[in-house]
Amino acid sequence: MAYSSSTVLVKFVFLIFFIGVVSAQLSTNFYSKSCPNLFPTVKSAVRSAISKETRMGASLLRLHFHDCFVNGCDGSILLDDTSSFIGEKRAAPNVNSARGFEVVDNIKSAVEKACPGVVSCADILAITARDSVVTLGGPSWNVKLGRRDARTASQGAANSSIPPPTSNLNALISSFRAVGLSAKDMVALSGSHTIGQARCTSFRARIYNETNNLDASFATTRQSNCPRAAGAGDNNLAPLDLQSPTAFNNDYYKNLISRKGLLHSDQELFNGGSADATVRQYSSNPSLFNSDFAAAMIKMGDNRPLTGSSGEIRRNCRRPN
Repeated sequence: MAYSSSTVLVKFVFLIFFIGVVSAQLSTNFYSKSCPNLFPTVKSAVRSAISKETRMGASLLRLHFHDCFVNGCDGSILLDDTSSFIGEKRAAPNVNSARGFEVVDNIKSAVEKACPGVVSCADILAITARDSVVTLGGPSWNVKLGRRDARTASQGAANSSIPPPTSNLNALISSFRAVGLSAKDMVALSGSHTIGQARCTSFRARIYNETNNLDASFATTRQSNCPRAAGAGDNNLAPLDLQSPTAFNNDYYKNLISRKGLLHSDQELFNGGSADATVRQYSSNPSLFNSDFAAAMIKMGDNRPLTGSSGEIRRNCRRPN
């Protein structure tokens, strides 16, 4: 069968396009040959860090969240300021709050020893988030890999993209939709607040100014360690989940039904709105929460990754090569 030159050209262009699409997709076995010891290397370092400080599991999980919400999952949150850009570490959602950078440095160093110049910092954050959840008793999932690292960061984008603890339900839904996540994904991923702690500055307004959807005894307890006056005890900590702050489970949702959400944005998920039904489901069905959380984490990790020849594989997560 004879082909015209134009037909051959069209088929060639389609083939190149197809190859480009395939190369841009993440996969769970991306490093199976280039770094076969990647998973045990990361898991060992994560477990070691959490054994020294249980809170670190929540901090590492949060780094992946705050990375993915700003221009995609590209490791930009890890970059220190340079002469050409102001990074994300000092953005309002991260300053005096995002932590665990030294642990990521240690994990990166261990991975570099195992396979130099192969694994991106963005992928390390994704694996570290999964291993932190599993170490604290939560679900596991197959992490999709193949991301590359950004060469720049944006404080402005971090300030505008990461929802603050004062957000109402509509604002939360909008923030998550902006990164390709549904309202249901948002409720599931908010369950990450089953672990970790928050600073007094994040919940002061709620415990002193809100009454309609706040358990009075819970407010009194929190007020004992968070004075009303701004500047007093700003960095004092309280658990996001008062029942089991170091175990990944569905107690967070039970707290919301009891009007004991620490942050205003937490309690907004159960406040007579569209998320109430999902909160009730997760409060009574831990296996459903676990499966939905894992699925939403995979979906979040798909947000605008740099792949192929975009970005780079940073040798040091804190600075571009």
